Amino acid sequence: MTRIILLYGSTAGGIVTAIMLLSIGSGVHSVVLGYLSMLVALSMVFIGIKRYRDEQLGGTIRFWTAIAVGLGISGVASLFYALGWEAYLYATDYRFMPEYTASLIEAQRAAGASAQEIAKMSAEMDAFAKSYENPLIRLLFTLSEIAPVALIVTLIAAALLRKPGFLPARAR
Repeated sequence: MTRIILLYGSTAGGIVTAIMLLSIGSGVHSVVLGYLSMLVALSMVFIGIKRYRDEQLGGTIRFWTAIAVGLGISGVASLFYALGWEAYLYATDYRFMPEYTASLIEAQRAAGASAQEIAKMSAEMDAFAKSYENPLIRLLFTLSEIAPVALIVTLIAAALLRKPGFLPARAR
């Protein structure tokens, strides 16, 4: 089980991290693209559970065993994602938060927000930026981005793959 978790988790983590870094590098910032890339990468959860079911367990897997494998793969992928984000922040001299804050304030100005609204948002973002300097807080924020997607993919994969007749292993 450990081999499957590490293999598929690192593959998923590599995919989601690569897409994240490529999208940031190309200037494409999209929440939809971000979550779509997570979904694509976390398809490795489904593949890993299926492979474990078919090759190690003879074509059947219990729901909770499938959940354990899926969460293991998701955990490794999430760790890669968080470490990739930290590497990006380090490589860019931690400019993300000041640039992000400036872009939000500029968007507020462009939308016609009052000086009072902009000041309020600026104060809130300054407080958030201060907490984001803490690596543990930053890690939790980063993991909270991918965790819901990972949990949903794991639950769906476990529910489907616990049925031996769902995508049965091919005879060799």
